[in-house]
Amino acid sequence: MLDYRHLRRMTDSTGILQFSRLSVPDISSGYTLDDNARALIVAIYMENGHDLALTYASWLYQAQRLDGTWSNLQSLGRDIPALDSEDSVGRALLACALGMSCSWPDVQSLCRSMFNHNLPRAITFTSPRAVAYTLLGLCKIDQPLSREHIKLIHQLTSFLTGLYRQKQRKGWYWFENFFTYCNGILPQSLFAAYKRTGDIKALKIGHDALNFLCDVLFESGYLNIIGNKGWYIRGRKKARFDQQPVDAASTAFACWEAYHILGGQHYLDMAQKAHRWYHGANVHGLKLYDGNTGGCYDALTEEGVNLNQGAEAVLSYLLCEQHIAKYLHQEQPSAVEQSS
Repeated sequence: MLDYRHLRRMTDSTGILQFSRLSVPDISSGYTLDDNARALIVAIYMENGHDLALTYASWLYQAQRLDGTWSNLQSLGRDIPALDSEDSVGRALLACALGMSCSWPDVQSLCRSMFNHNLPRAITFTSPRAVAYTLLGLCKIDQPLSREHIKLIHQLTSFLTGLYRQKQRKGWYWFENFFTYCNGILPQSLFAAYKRTGDIKALKIGHDALNFLCDVLFESGYLNIIGNKGWYIRGRKKARFDQQPVDAASTAFACWEAYHILGGQHYLDMAQKAHRWYHGANVHGLKLYDGNTGGCYDALTEEGVNLNQGAEAVLSYLLCEQHIAKYLHQEQPSAVEQSS
C-alpha cells in the first residue's frame, strides 16, 4: 500500500500547498499550478482518490483568469502573475488530458473544459518542456483524436525535433546547450509521439537523446542527478548538488516509456535505478522518503538532505511509486505486448 499521509497533510479544502517547514505545511507558501497538476495525476491513480482529484481539479479551474492566462501561484488570497510560466501550463494540460479519461464524471468534465480552453496556447509555447508536457498529454488521451489534435501533435513534435537538430553536435546529443530540470520529459514525449503517429524521426531522436541523457546521469552506476546549483552547461562540469526528487521521477518515466516502446532490459533497469534513488541508491546512500511522515525530503544536498518536505518532492515520489514500483510486483509483459 502506498503511503499518502503527507499528501493529505499538505492538502486542505483549497488544494495542495506548495512548501512545508520540515513536515509541517506552510500555508503562507500558497498553491501552484505545477503542484496541483501533479497532485491531480496522483489522485487519478489512487484507489479512492475522487475527493482529492476534485479538489485539485477545482483549484486548477478557478486559477484560469478571464484574460485567458493561467495563474501559477496564489498565496494568501492573492494572485502572483510574476511567477506564471509556460512549463506550469504544460503540466496542467498533461494533468487535464489524463483527467479526461478518469472514472469520475465531475472531474472528467472539469478537465475537458480546461484542456479545450487552454490547448490553443500550446502553439505559441517557446519552452521545450512546456511543449513536451503538452505533447505527452495529447498522446496519452485515451480516445480517438480529432484532426486538429493530430495536427498539433505533429507541430509540437516538429518543434522538439527541430531544436534537437539545431543543438546536437558530435558528443552532444540534446535539445539545448545545457541540462536543467525534468530533462526526461523531452525524449519521453517523442517516444509517446512515435507510438501515437508512427513518426520514425521522433523515435530516433528520442532514442539518441535518452541514451545521451542516461550516459550523463548513470555514469557512476546509479542515478546521479544534475544539481540545480549550476546545472550542466555544455563544455563545463556537471553541478553535483542540489539534486531534486522531481528529476528522479522524470528520468524514471523517460526510461519507462522507452522500455514500453523499444523493449530492452537496460531501459527497465535504469527506470528501476531512478526509482531506487528515493530509497538510498544515490551519491550519499541516503533515503529521501521519510517513512515516519510519508513525505519526501526536498533535495539531496552536499551536506545530506534538505529536511523540508514540500509538495513537489512528495508528488514526484508518489508518481514514481505509482507507475514504477507497482510494476515490479507484476508479471512483465513482452516487448510485443507493450507496443501493441
